[in-house]
Amino acid sequence: MFASLSFRSSFPLLSSQSSSSTSQAIFSRMVKKAMEKGFKLILGSQSMARKRILAEMGYDFTIVTADIDEKAIRKDKPEDLVVAIAEAKENEIISKLGGESQFAKDPKPTLLITADTVVVYKGVIREKPTSKEEALEFIRGYSGSHGGVVSSVIVRNLKTGVRRGGWEKAEVYFHEIPKQVIDDLINDAITYKVAGGLTLEHPLISPFIDSVMGGVDTVMGLPKELTEKFINEVL
Repeated sequence: MFASLSFRSSFPLLSSQSSSSTSQAIFSRMVKKAMEKGFKLILGSQSMARKRILAEMGYDFTIVTADIDEKAIRKDKPEDLVVAIAEAKENEIISKLGGESQFAKDPKPTLLITADTVVVYKGVIREKPTSKEEALEFIRGYSGSHGGVVSSVIVRNLKTGVRRGGWEKAEVYFHEIPKQVIDDLINDAITYKVAGGLTLEHPLISPFIDSVMGGVDTVMGLPKELTEKFINEVL
């Protein structure tokens, strides 16, 4: 069973953490309101989870990915890191598209969404594992323990230049994970494509999740309510 506590921060207007109280009905109205305004949407990510979340929100979108060296971007705080990487993706994609001036005369605005996610385990930032040894260390650590997840999202209106961005946190608690399951996970390619080697929807790991404090969508890499809030604010 999933708990409902969540933590969030957004900029440039907000810098606080609070419990989420937005109901599904309000969320649905926000989506409808945004879609009635009419716009094009670009998702700056090849993450299957982010694609699925945005589709579940009811949006049609195209994919444009950023070619950046995420390891070259370093920040001490996970919140700062995920925002910095999402910003780097944003800037690189805008450059790839030929700059915002390409969209200035379009009758409908085009919105660009970029995001990033890291796992935090015992105060240490974990990105995508780069070796079997690192993946093994990551997953063994989760067994009978817990890890934090920080996900950022930035939404930019390419017609007007208006942008909003921020981050949300969640915490995932695990039961003991059997050795055979750990071995199978480190031999699965998907483990090396996600932050901290952690993917909730993986059929091998999902039976060993005790609870999630915060949004499951935050853990998967795209906080729905925050994304929808920013879409409405930039239109």
